[in-house]
Amino acid sequence: LKPTSRLRPPKTKLVRRRALVAHRPPRPAMSLRKAAAVAALLGIFGAEGAVVQKQLRQQLKEEPTKALGPESFVKALEFKHSLRVCNAYPYAAALSIYRGKTEQLTGDTPMPYKTCRDFKAPLIAGDKLEFKIGDASAGTFSVSDLPNDDAVLLLVIHRHDTLSTAVAFESHVFANTDAAQVAVIDTYKGGEQATPKITDSTSLVAAPGDKKKEAAAAALDPRTEELRFDSVVAINPGLYEIALDATDGHEEARKPLVALGHESYVVLRTGVQSMQGPSYPQELVIFPNPSPNALHGAAWGRSGVSLAAILVALVARLFA
Repeated sequence: LKPTSRLRPPKTKLVRRRALVAHRPPRPAMSLRKAAAVAALLGIFGAEGAVVQKQLRQQLKEEPTKALGPESFVKALEFKHSLRVCNAYPYAAALSIYRGKTEQLTGDTPMPYKTCRDFKAPLIAGDKLEFKIGDASAGTFSVSDLPNDDAVLLLVIHRHDTLSTAVAFESHVFANTDAAQVAVIDTYKGGEQATPKITDSTSLVAAPGDKKKEAAAAALDPRTEELRFDSVVAINPGLYEIALDATDGHEEARKPLVALGHESYVVLRTGVQSMQGPSYPQELVIFPNPSPNALHGAAWGRSGVSLAAILVALVARLFA
């Protein structure tokens, strides 16, 4: 991602009266074929005919095209489709994005590794996005279809495997919902295992003088839930932390997540254990990163239910 009605005019008797001033409807513009024929005939009359020909050509050039009827008041729906790209491809050089052959979406500032960016360029089905490192093409992604609703298209480019330098893509279309949505995607390539977890932040942000939130921060008993890679969940607005726990129990990484309503987030596990070339460690990337102050004045906080009731799976798997 219709009823119609037909109006019939009332049967009234028209009374014709002679008008004091006769108003004739404007004559329609003469077709080019007829104008050419008339101009050819006028050419027989020498110099006077040439003057009339010139006036006729000027009139046909300047006269605006007459509208055949009133403009329709029925217009097609227009949806806003924005593009969000994340560069999870471990490489020293930055990445440039082109739409088609010439339109450079990244402009003069290509995207380094572990960065994400929103692009306001409207997308249409059939668009081809080409990713380049320098002058070399890294890969091309084709937009096959778009939903009939406002949406954010998430596109993640990453390493295909540990042996080659080929790229792979992960994509997802965020639905237009009131809740904060989080897409959890694993782009790491290697033998190490880790599990993402979401936890209530222990650094609850309170406005200066807000005694209630300060007391809540002091008595906070953080809840923790395990997330699943390649899934999308919805969470209540609030302040959270995302951790990446290894199988031996130690924590690989931890980053804050400020969840605002109507916003879409991406959580990436990046890195590669390369068999050729340099390796990159496991890391967490979270985008976007709004200020915690944006939560002030919003209806947020902890409820009495478990976090499992807050985390609602929107899509079981991003890719079947």
